[in-house]
Amino acid sequence: MPADRLDLSALLAERGAERYELQAKYLNPQLARMLHTIGFDKFYERAEGAYFYDAEGNDYLDMLAGFGIFALGRHHPVVRSAVQQVMDLELPDLTRFDCSPLQGLLAEQLLSYTPGLDRVFFGNSGTEAVETALKFARYATGRKRILYCDHAFHGLTAGSLSVNGENGFRKGFDPLLPDTAVPLGDLGALARELRKGDVAALIVEPIQGKGVLAPPPGWLLAAQQLLHEHKALLICDEVQTGIGRTGSFFAYQQEEGVLPDLVCAAKALSGGYVPVGATLGKGWIFEKVYSSMDRVLVHSASFGSNAQAMAAGLATLHVMREEKVVENAHRVGELFRSRLAELVDKYELLAEVRGRGLMIGIEFGRPKSLKLRTGWTALQAARKGLFAQMVVVPLLQRHRILTQVSGDHLEVIKLIPPLIITEREVDRFVTAFTEVMDDAHRGSGLMWDFGRTLVKQAVGGR
Repeated sequence: MPADRLDLSALLAERGAERYELQAKYLNPQLARMLHTIGFDKFYERAEGAYFYDAEGNDYLDMLAGFGIFALGRHHPVVRSAVQQVMDLELPDLTRFDCSPLQGLLAEQLLSYTPGLDRVFFGNSGTEAVETALKFARYATGRKRILYCDHAFHGLTAGSLSVNGENGFRKGFDPLLPDTAVPLGDLGALARELRKGDVAALIVEPIQGKGVLAPPPGWLLAAQQLLHEHKALLICDEVQTGIGRTGSFFAYQQEEGVLPDLVCAAKALSGGYVPVGATLGKGWIFEKVYSSMDRVLVHSASFGSNAQAMAAGLATLHVMREEKVVENAHRVGELFRSRLAELVDKYELLAEVRGRGLMIGIEFGRPKSLKLRTGWTALQAARKGLFAQMVVVPLLQRHRILTQVSGDHLEVIKLIPPLIITEREVDRFVTAFTEVMDDAHRGSGLMWDFGRTLVKQAVGGR
């Protein structure tokens, strides 16, 4: 006899208010504490497009998109319909010994955007896409060492953590794989490592998520040429930059002549519904890894290529084409960046605005005036990154705009909104940001009071 229907609406109505207590008791104990401290402990009731809504119906503009997952916004009707359809079809999913047409169709469509790449492996996440690329590069070249860039972020599982350039994530999890960091944009350092003859590949984000930093123009092509001269591979990690984020389908495509050997994608490909990771690559690499029937399952994923994920991916690409999402990201991103860049000369605490498409970094820096410099110095002494957090909090509390800093110990806010935003959302953010910066430059008031609270928290946490 079938079980009674689980009434999720009733369950959430009964226990939804316990969300932060449940997190603290059963999950990550520091998450709830952190959210309480910075005033991010909101109760969002629903979401649609680029907005969250609370119980009173107030809207909150989302400038994070789940760290890039919700490129189409929340609950896009086309993606939701596709996921519902595939469940209603009752397909014989993940039999292991057949070939589902959905995975082939999604691979075909992905590869249509990437001339020169031939095959796809589907996993479940960005870090799994990176793990796949690392394994394939090592096997295809017969070498073990992978180069990565300082401050890179490629994931948190053991292999991807080995090529993570942020020590805060690596600390305490050693020993990791024998990989080596090189400075982003430094061809000399890359060449020195390649001359040792044991490098399988360089993995690089075309724009680093931490700090929104891009290498100098021409560096990626020059790095590719150096790698190939030494029979090593180029892996582009496009987990965050890919699927339209930077105003082209993949960010590497904005530099003529660049064709990575392997490309990692995820996040936006999910449509915000079902996790999916993809590793795209040149045919010879896949053919070397899967060289015989004995090796047919040498690399696989239990839930990879499941029907719901493939349907979500197909629907996402359909929306991208039909609604010209990539073109919108390019056009609105140019407008957004230019509007923010106009403020750099107006505010001495604002150092730089950078990025591509709808991946934008706002960096703050040391002011010139004595009054502001005193407060800035106190914040820096306590913990670098506190001023950026001082900006993030009033954007949420006063203006109902969700943003966050781009990494620990950085005075940079990263904007990665849904790619469907329009000039209306740009206007709302720029107006709110201007008001917050006006307040910050008064050198007193609620922002600096909050800054003193952050200083106490930082010093007390040491």
